[in-house]
Amino acid sequence: MVLGMMCKAPDHPRRANWLLRRADQTAVAMLVLAGLAATVGWWVSQGGLQGRLVEIERAQPRTALFQVDINRADWPELVQLPGIGETLAHRIVDSRETDGPFVDHEDLQRVRGIGPKTLDRICPYLRSMPGGKDLVAR
Repeated sequence: MVLGMMCKAPDHPRRANWLLRRADQTAVAMLVLAGLAATVGWWVSQGGLQGRLVEIERAQPRTALFQVDINRADWPELVQLPGIGETLAHRIVDSRETDGPFVDHEDLQRVRGIGPKTLDRICPYLRSMPGGKDLVAR
C-alpha cells in the first residue's frame, strides 16, 4: 500500500458528456423556433391579435334536428329522444318485435312507461307515419 499517492485533479476541466453534439443541439433549437414561429403565425392569421378567436364559453349553442322512424330505429337511436332512457328504448324495440309495427304515434302508448306527456315530448322527433294519423299534425 502506497501512502504517498493521492488522487490528483486533472489539469484540464472535465467537459460534460452531452447526449447531442453542439451542431445537433443547434438544429433542434432551430426546429423548435420554427415550430413556435409557425404557431404564432397561425394564431395571428386566425385573428388572435384582434381578439376574433372563438371562445368555447361564448360560442352559441347549436341544436341538431333529427327525426326517428319508430318502426325501424334500434334502441341506441331511440335513447337520443328526450325522456327516453335505455330501458324504455329496449321496451319500445321489444314491443315492436312482439306486437308488430306501430300504426301511428299514439300506438306508442302501448309501451309501459310512455304516457301522453312523454309522447308530446318526443313527438317533434318522430318521423311521420305513412297511412296513419300523426301527432305532428296536432
